[in-house]
Amino acid sequence: MERTKSFFKWLTQTKLGFFTIVLVLFWLKTYFIYLTKFNLGAVGPMQQFLLLINPIPSGMLLLGIGLFKGRKSYWIILAIDFLLTLWLFANILYYREFSNFLSFSIIKTSGSTSDNLGKSIAGITLASDFLVFIDIAAIIVLLITKVIKIDVRPLKLKVNLLVELLALSLMGLNLLMAQKDRSGLLTRTFDNNYIVKYLGINEYAIYDGYKTAQTNAQMAKANVSDLRSVREYLKSNYVKPNPAYNGVAKGKNVLVIHLESFQQFLIGYKWKGKEVTPNLNKIYHQKDTISFDNFFNQVGQGKTSDAEMMLENSLFGLQTGSAMSTYGTSNTFESAPAILHQQAGYTTAVMHGGAGSFWNRDNAYKSFGYQYFMPLSFYKNKPGYYIGYGLKDKILFDQSIKYIERLPQPFYLKMITVTNHYPYNLDKKNQSIDKTNTGDETVDGYVQTAHYLDQAIGELMRWMKKTGLDKKTLLVFYGDHYGISGNHHKASAELLKKDSFSDFDNLQFQRVPLMFYMKGLKGGINHTYGGEIDVLQTLLNLLGIKDKDTIQFGYDLLSKDAPQIVAQRNGDFITPEYSKVGSDYYYTKTGERIKPDKKLKAKLTAVSNKVTTQLSLSDRVIDGNLLRFYRPKWFTKVKPKDYDYNKVASLKKLFDDPSKTSLWYQNHKKSTQKDFKTDAPELKK
Repeated sequence: MERTKSFFKWLTQTKLGFFTIVLVLFWLKTYFIYLTKFNLGAVGPMQQFLLLINPIPSGMLLLGIGLFKGRKSYWIILAIDFLLTLWLFANILYYREFSNFLSFSIIKTSGSTSDNLGKSIAGITLASDFLVFIDIAAIIVLLITKVIKIDVRPLKLKVNLLVELLALSLMGLNLLMAQKDRSGLLTRTFDNNYIVKYLGINEYAIYDGYKTAQTNAQMAKANVSDLRSVREYLKSNYVKPNPAYNGVAKGKNVLVIHLESFQQFLIGYKWKGKEVTPNLNKIYHQKDTISFDNFFNQVGQGKTSDAEMMLENSLFGLQTGSAMSTYGTSNTFESAPAILHQQAGYTTAVMHGGAGSFWNRDNAYKSFGYQYFMPLSFYKNKPGYYIGYGLKDKILFDQSIKYIERLPQPFYLKMITVTNHYPYNLDKKNQSIDKTNTGDETVDGYVQTAHYLDQAIGELMRWMKKTGLDKKTLLVFYGDHYGISGNHHKASAELLKKDSFSDFDNLQFQRVPLMFYMKGLKGGINHTYGGEIDVLQTLLNLLGIKDKDTIQFGYDLLSKDAPQIVAQRNGDFITPEYSKVGSDYYYTKTGERIKPDKKLKAKLTAVSNKVTTQLSLSDRVIDGNLLRFYRPKWFTKVKPKDYDYNKVASLKKLFDDPSKTSLWYQNHKKSTQKDFKTDAPELKK
């Protein structure tokens, strides 16, 4: 009894005791958050043990800073605890939406991605999230009521130093144990979940900060010799495009429809007997459409911007952050719009009903070589027109007709839809299908916004048919990334009518649509495994444009020699035979977990190494801005200063000097807007 009283007195009346209370509470709540708010997948005794103890070393190190002060120590320790907790809280919210952790790159570029951020945060915040601050509130109450008494006596310097030395020692021990369990943890991993699982969320911040600084330094010291290994890899892994499809769309317009958050399972999906996407279903199965049913998104933290980076450049997004946001202004690129303009005289444009600064588009598109970019400032935005991240899709398409019909043909146009974006909210007057009833509010509205997007696509297609533009155009439909993240296993299982939903199922759930539609195209459903990194090569072959000497990491998906190894940004992969999730391997067709013998293990390791090599070399190109040192003989480097997306100047160019090749001119200088019919209730008079 006396010992208990003495220990309690030590905890509540000494500086070290207070430090211990704060540290223990921080440790326990962090571990609790690991288990309840993140999906870290700790498997086996070692991983579970490291997950349990890893909050202690960094907590001890950082909270220990407060011990160096006298009377102010208590408040300094509390302030540090609050900042650490705020970091934990921010990651809870970010992880819930993106299944990843905040990075310095994302924080640095938050200005370019903040549109509608407040609304999104409000939509994903749970009351239980705020419990992360409850220990701090309790400690403050105990201090105010003097249950915990402030010890004004200064600690000896050697005691302070011993605490910090012990913290560093524990951190080093943690790292050694982690490296033993997973070799190359800090050098070859592409998944931030591993860093947090093995080392801790604060250590992840240190690691990410180091990687960010390293990247900045890497660009500064990069030189032309760094391209050698990249070019050697591309040369040795070159796959010849399918000659049967070479140039079948030569000279055609290209219209890329960016299907926001649209997953493959929606194709053919019915809810209460009603097709969710009847228009896209029809296109998918049309004889003039090449459709891919094993096409995967390959995005990282940059999500939509990563999909655009791959689509335009055949370069992966970054391990952390967004390549378009971080490097879109400064880097040199060999992008689709520049290639098509220089090789075949295409007019290039992007139409998007959102803020031009989002994902740094207004700068990145100049580096890509887009001649026109028409963001929200080019459109009327009345009450009810805007939802989430931009104009509703029907309204965007309706208002875009006057711009599309003025573009000189052939044109390469990308239209970015946004209505099917998280949090999948749609006003009642636009709802024409019931929500699903999984009980997950994040998931249940998904079919409604997907159905709305599909209706908008139907309206656009009918206008193209009415004007004859469909006969002159190759349409490319692609889903940019998942709509339902890996944090909704239960709801996903219900949607797919499965008994359970595992991490393997989630990997297969990353399928998104890819369709090439053109009148007279020899179509069909293609079962080749591929990803967004491969779209550009496939498109260029269809257009008959050679790009063998460019720095691109994808393959023509129509080639019979396509390798069919689909890299995920975190190092996982999918092939027709095998899939890798974390450190586990599965048979792709059955989902059965593999216990490989020596021969099979060597084969799987070889595929995994190829994936990490591909990702690493792509990162090297972007991080080092290596394309500034190289260009094909036929390619002229893009100069961003040559492009101006000023609305007045852009419209003057389109309207004051109309091209004879434009749809408007060919329609006897009459607008085709009256031919676009929409049932958007906001536009009804």
